Amino acid sequence: MNWYLNVLKNYAGFSGRARRKEYWMFVLFNLIVALVLVGIGLAIETQIPCIIYIVAVLVPTLAVLVRRLHDTGRSGWWILISFVPLVGGIMLLVFLASESKPEANTYGDNPKLAPHAV
Repeated sequence: MNWYLNVLKNYAGFSGRARRKEYWMFVLFNLIVALVLVGIGLAIETQIPCIIYIVAVLVPTLAVLVRRLHDTGRSGWWILISFVPLVGGIMLLVFLASESKPEANTYGDNPKLAPHAV
C-alpha cells in the first residue's frame, strides 16, 4: 500500500527514476481499486465512480510510467510507441518489465541502491 501512496504523493513528478516494484505495485493497486469501483458501478447502474477515479489517477499514472522508463535509461517519450498497433504495446510492456540500469544515468541515481528513509 505504501508504494501506491508514495506514487500519489509524487503525483506530478516526471523527473527521476522509479523501480520496477514501485511501478508494478502501483499498477496492481490501481487495478484492484478500479475493479472494486466497476463492481460498485454495476450495482448502482452507473460507471461514474470508476470514470472519476481513472481521471483522478491519470497524471500519477503517467508520471510513474515516465519515471519507470527513466529507470531503464529511456526517455519518457517512449510512451508514444504504444500508439504503434500491436507491436508498440508489447515493446512498452517489455521496457516496463526490464531490469533497471544499475549505474546512475542522466535521470538520476539508481533508486534500488539509494538509502531508504525510515
